Amino acid sequence: MTQAIQDLRHLRVLHVGKFYLPHVGGMETHLRTLCSELKDAVDLQVLVANDGPHTEHCAPDGVRLTRAGTPLNLYSTPICPQMARIIRNARADLVHVHLPNPWAVVAYLLSGHSGPLVATWHSDVVRQKALGPAFEIFLRRFLRRCNTIIATSDNYIRSSPVLSRNRELCHTVPFGIAVQDLWCRDTNAVRQIRKRFGRRIVLSAGRLVYYKGLEYLIRAMSAVDANLLIVGDGPMRQRLEAEAAHPGLRGKVTFLGHVEDVAPYYHACEVFALPSIARSEGFGIVQLEAMACGKPVVNTRLESGVPFVSLDGVTGITVEPRDSAEIACALNRLLDDEPLRRRYGNAALERVRSEFTVSAMVRRTLEVYRRIAPPSVRAGSDRPQVDDAGLASAAT
Repeated sequence: MTQAIQDLRHLRVLHVGKFYLPHVGGMETHLRTLCSELKDAVDLQVLVANDGPHTEHCAPDGVRLTRAGTPLNLYSTPICPQMARIIRNARADLVHVHLPNPWAVVAYLLSGHSGPLVATWHSDVVRQKALGPAFEIFLRRFLRRCNTIIATSDNYIRSSPVLSRNRELCHTVPFGIAVQDLWCRDTNAVRQIRKRFGRRIVLSAGRLVYYKGLEYLIRAMSAVDANLLIVGDGPMRQRLEAEAAHPGLRGKVTFLGHVEDVAPYYHACEVFALPSIARSEGFGIVQLEAMACGKPVVNTRLESGVPFVSLDGVTGITVEPRDSAEIACALNRLLDDEPLRRRYGNAALERVRSEFTVSAMVRRTLEVYRRIAPPSVRAGSDRPQVDDAGLASAAT
């Protein structure tokens, strides 16, 4: 990666995402992880939506971040009127947009940016059908402008109606995590969790939204002798809590809400479960986090990157979506067979170390940039500075 950094240190890159931490989600986690590393390799700016109507500028972890004012949300899409102007005035050599993000697509097209364009395809738009026909026109035009579409797995390229039509533009770069950050175990915290919930712990983590399929995992627990801990929050919490209040489940399911440091819970659990039911779950970064802690995974057989991350019969067990009985069977098999748990857990850790590290993800991303970057930028040049607002300063 050293040569890539040397080649691209003058390349001005603007990442456009939906939100940035402290928002919690797979896209937000990936954006922060990737940009925290890229800031040392390229001249980086990041643009996302704000929670309110005012535009704000900050630099978390040294990443120059603009949160564009958002006076309106439409079908869960933040509408940021200033975004097109900010993209234009950033004068980026290369723009990298994270999708799905309908307003970012429209704003990019309105910005008039003419340089290289990269899109990371986190997932297809599965549920927001109201945006369908009208947005499709903008999306097709946007994809025609792309030099490269980064997908997180070959599975998703093959199964996505959009990516399969644009196969020649697609390049696979799996997500990566900082394995060493998760392997540092707080033994006292782990001990306290096990003291409270016992050793037979099943863990799940993520936003409480429809495509996570958590109701099927909760129902499965009626046939599993263990405690289920759910980390995260979201619009389905009340409905899921009602599900967990059914006879036979009382006291077996605990909603922990937002947890600042999830690592002790990964280490305390025996099995991690990701019962997702829709292609909106394009990858499942939380699987990587559990695997980095040496835990086997129960996931679902989706046409996405989910079963590519944790392999059935190698690092865990893959079951059919929406099948509570099969989930229960997989959980019981792992909970009752310590040698199998250990074998799958060791294989999970080794798979993350070999395939899903941050360094590998950053190196592969920089290889994409180097391939499409203007040759003059690699050599470096004197150019006007750009302030933290993403607006070009008046050069004299």
